[in-house]
Amino acid sequence: MLPWLTESSADRFSDVRDTSLAKLVKTDMLAMILKGGLIPGQRINEPEVASRLGVSRVPVREALRELESSGLVVARKHSGVFVRQLEPAEIRDLYQLRGLLDGFAGRQAAQLPAAPKAALLALLEDAAQAMKAASTSHDVQRYYSENLRFHWALVEAGGNQALADSYRGIVQKLHLSRLKNLSRDIGMQASIAEHLDIIAAVRDGDPARCETLMAHHVGDAYQRLLASDMPG
Repeated sequence: MLPWLTESSADRFSDVRDTSLAKLVKTDMLAMILKGGLIPGQRINEPEVASRLGVSRVPVREALRELESSGLVVARKHSGVFVRQLEPAEIRDLYQLRGLLDGFAGRQAAQLPAAPKAALLALLEDAAQAMKAASTSHDVQRYYSENLRFHWALVEAGGNQALADSYRGIVQKLHLSRLKNLSRDIGMQASIAEHLDIIAAVRDGDPARCETLMAHHVGDAYQRLLASDMPG
């Protein structure tokens, strides 16, 4: 399971000893936001969160401050804290940055030694098959989850923690712009073909081609997102 889409529930709170309450509350609210339980523009009700998780409002406020610093929520004076709605320019900028990171991750993956590359390819092929199945059944949410798993595997394969942390933050914020599109097929067939080309480039050990394919894939995903927002 992706690190930013793990399950979270109040039951976990009674069993944890070494993790701060604020971190657990943050994990829970992050899961709520990224799963669409809290939608962009929605006000976060501090007392409700505290009551649901069985904690005081102090760790809830601390968690909200951390989420604000990560760009997922925004505090408005005298109004409360709201899930952020990204502006078009920010979405464009984040996709451009993601394209660079994905490209670098692809280049690194194509240069992996034989054993780790084989393990990575098995995971990528499994994700691609799951995307195909999701496309056949028109399960857009499952498709999107498998798509994230595919890209996260490539990022993790490089072993660059700074890259992984940056990538996680970017994808979390971009996820806010994707929530409203998860009920629609936004080019799944074209996307699957691009993923298969990326797998082939990793298998062939072609760093330059893999980097180019990854960057173009992210750019194409952005163009599909723009097209999905057009009226009519």
